Amino acid sequence: MIYLDNSATTKPCPEAVEAMTKALTENWGNPSALYNFGIDTARAMRTARHTAAAAMGAEPDRVFFTSGGTEADNWAVFGTVKRLGKRGKHIITTAIEHHAILNCMKELEAQGYAVTYLQPDELGRISPDSLKAALRRDTILVSIMMVNNEVGSVMPIAQMARLTHRLCPDAIFHTDAVQGFLKVPFSARQLGADLISVSSHKVHGPKGCGALYISPRLKSFPPLLLGGGQESGLRSGTEGTPAIFGFAAACAAVSAAFREDSQREKALIAGLAEKLSGLEGVTINGAHEAPHILSLSIPGVPTQNTINILQDTGICVSAGSACAKGHRSHVLEAMGLAPEIIDGSFRVSLCRDTTEEELDTLLLVLKKDILPRIK
Repeated sequence: MIYLDNSATTKPCPEAVEAMTKALTENWGNPSALYNFGIDTARAMRTARHTAAAAMGAEPDRVFFTSGGTEADNWAVFGTVKRLGKRGKHIITTAIEHHAILNCMKELEAQGYAVTYLQPDELGRISPDSLKAALRRDTILVSIMMVNNEVGSVMPIAQMARLTHRLCPDAIFHTDAVQGFLKVPFSARQLGADLISVSSHKVHGPKGCGALYISPRLKSFPPLLLGGGQESGLRSGTEGTPAIFGFAAACAAVSAAFREDSQREKALIAGLAEKLSGLEGVTINGAHEAPHILSLSIPGVPTQNTINILQDTGICVSAGSACAKGHRSHVLEAMGLAPEIIDGSFRVSLCRDTTEEELDTLLLVLKKDILPRIK
């Protein structure tokens, strides 16, 4: 199998599998227990938090584990509204966010909040000028993704966070960094975002774990879950230690080779884009600034046909976001692309294990089995 859908999920690395296996078979105590077996697990939890925080460039006591990126996004949005909802009713996001954000916005609009959706340019970028124009006195939240999960455009988050805090000092700035974490360099301490969402299974960790970074600027933030007081009282419930330990192990493994892997993936994407640009019938969509995402279209060949043909040859690609099955891409629509381009689009996404030979095989199948089908 040639797996080229790493923006949907990544294969757990050996280090993560080993850490999870140990957590399930040896270090499976409850971290809240007051005897040595539980205390040892609590100590391992602290180590895991420090490891994940180091990968984010964050203070360890400001990183809170969640069940994944969607939960972290929901907590960021609804926690902000609970904290600041009496100060204002205006929220800013973009038209190309993940549905973990967009569906939260729909819920808030139904509750009477006004949401401004910033529109991308033809490459999937959001400009700081459009954010500046949208900020209002009653803005309480700005939520802008770091890397678009479909076309790989990278947003100037640090600049946008500074702009928000300068013009709306009380507003909270959140970024969904699920596709940016350990793909594009950033440090939570220096980025300026108040809230940052990340996910484990996008960085060779297990599914079922993620984290929300809550800046020291927010000295208090509404809890997500109430109960026994885990995660400093902000997300109660017995910790899912196997997933957390696996996540931390993946953070350590991927961080160690981050710069080298990122440069290699970027070179692979650039080489593939260059080869594809010379093929009649292939369109490249968006900026593909992130090192691991490339959106393509073959107008005249429906997306599902392309996916099926590639699957028959052992190649896995995606129609776009794996979290929004059966819908035309809202990202490509917001970019103003023609319907025939959207309906023939698919996404190729790489990881640290992807090889040039695998991409060459993809290119060969496109030339041999798919491009001749253009109507």
